Amino acid sequence: VQLQASGGGLVQPGGSLRLSCAASGSIFSSLVMAWYRQAPGKQRELVAFITSDGGLNYADSVKGRFTISRDNAKNTMYLQMNSLSPEDTAVYYCKAYKTTPPYVHVWGQGTLVTVSS
Repeated sequence: VQLQASGGGLVQPGGSLRLSCAASGSIFSSLVMAWYRQAPGKQRELVAFITSDGGLNYADSVKGRFTISRDNAKNTMYLQMNSLSPEDTAVYYCKAYKTTPPYVHVWGQGTLVTVSS
């Protein structure tokens, strides 16, 4: 499995962005997919994840503003980010994992989101 994240950019406070994470391979639908972010000088933190059966989990800091979703037909995960603030500025990474055989633990490259006026 390989992951390719895209969709980052510069956005004004209050604006929106949608990130995408495209996966290779044939087992996408069985993977847990997640978004993490790392702000300058801070540790990488979990933003949200979505399980293979559609279960969702969000960090408190993004609840009500961000929506994670997946399209198994397109092997792609999304992160819709609304009401962005400067505190959301970070490099966003996607991650895929599977804890049953065949085991998977893969990171995509980051995509930079900058929220600034």
